[in-house]
Amino acid sequence: MFTTRRLTALLALPLFVAARPLPDAKPHAIDKAHSEINFVADSRMLSAHGFFGKWEADVKLDAAKWENSSVAITIDAASINTRVERRDGHLRSADFFDVEKHPSITFKSVSVKSTGANKLDITGDLTVRGTTKRITVPATMVFYEGGMGRFRGQFTINRMDYGVSYDSKLNPIQPEVQVQWDIALAEPKPAAK
Repeated sequence: MFTTRRLTALLALPLFVAARPLPDAKPHAIDKAHSEINFVADSRMLSAHGFFGKWEADVKLDAAKWENSSVAITIDAASINTRVERRDGHLRSADFFDVEKHPSITFKSVSVKSTGANKLDITGDLTVRGTTKRITVPATMVFYEGGMGRFRGQFTINRMDYGVSYDSKLNPIQPEVQVQWDIALAEPKPAAK
């Protein structure tokens, strides 16, 4: 016969187990020469293609059980580059990313789910300009072998949701921004003895 205390302890057990560290998820280093985070923003006069030149990622992968994996990305907002210096300066200003007050754009996963052959959904919190929204980022695994791999994907966000609401009467800017990413990574090699 269960006492109230015993029943409460048993009901809490799955929460305790879920909060434990995930030992099979191994840290991976990003191969920056083969990785990029890009975006496309449409306006009346141009589809502006840009990228972020400085960013770091903390990625832990468990290829046998993808749900044990995690991703955290920190982007230097001031590293935005659309190949036009004047436009980039405007994008760094308070009209757009306000990089003096909000120097980083971050994404931190809360779950990773396999959705089919070589397909994952990475759900997490995206913070832009101090506003955080939960999003799901679809990922395609191009390959993963021997601790090395490549993942890529794209998704759309509404910049207005994050307070990036500047617009121009002469050159109206669409609220939707497409984000494209392509990341190569590998388990760090053991240090030589």
